[in-house]
Amino acid sequence: MSKHKEIPPVPPLIGLFDTHSHPTDKRFDADREEMLARMRERDMLTVCVGADMESSAASIELAKQSPFIYASVGVHPHDAKAFTDEDIPQLTNWLTTEKKVVALGEIGLDYYYDLSPRDVQKDVFARQLELAYSLDKPVILHIRDAHGDVIDILRAHKSRLPECVVHCCSASWESAKVYLGLGCMISFAGPVTLARSVNLHEVAVNTPIDRLMIETDSPYLAPEPVRGRRNEPVNVGYICAYIAQLRGMDAQTLCDITRENGKRFYRIP
Repeated sequence: MSKHKEIPPVPPLIGLFDTHSHPTDKRFDADREEMLARMRERDMLTVCVGADMESSAASIELAKQSPFIYASVGVHPHDAKAFTDEDIPQLTNWLTTEKKVVALGEIGLDYYYDLSPRDVQKDVFARQLELAYSLDKPVILHIRDAHGDVIDILRAHKSRLPECVVHCCSASWESAKVYLGLGCMISFAGPVTLARSVNLHEVAVNTPIDRLMIETDSPYLAPEPVRGRRNEPVNVGYICAYIAQLRGMDAQTLCDITRENGKRFYRIP
């Protein structure tokens, strides 16, 4: 008898929008076309998210090749220490001339790894927030162990705050209510499917349905049925079905709603 637990198939949902993924990651190099084909079969959309200048450029190139992929560009807090003044005009050029670029991000603060000094993270985050506001572009927020400082920065920019999504939400309901009060969308990834994520379940149930988005952050953060494996965009179906169950609603209905929410946020026709 096999000791391996049988993996349930991805729920057969059509039209999923994985609003945050990294399909240019090297972990897809061996089978990227097969992964993209699995997305096409389900009529999916995704935003391929930049984390530094190099991955931002790669995201744009992949988006140009695939009608169902869009791109974001920006500098992640891990890479804030490498941010230069020359990056601002390059980001501006991408955001204003590349039709498939729909957002600035992912940007924010990460105090878990602290790969860049915190004062540098804050400065680079604030500069990119200001850029997004000046160009009227939505922002993807990366927040890890830094909700207090992110909230302080967002509040400080309240009069000049772009539309934001809290990517891979890890917030308590108390913090989530602050983000919602600031006009943010809330996006849920694989961690919401874990039985121990009781606080996240509360946020997923109580977030207004027109402010809710879903994502994989693939190849990271695989949801519970495929935990420990490389994640990929089609696995957003597990996340959609799990949140639908939490909210007591039909999974395809939630799939349709979150697709429209994502398209509205990213201003995709």
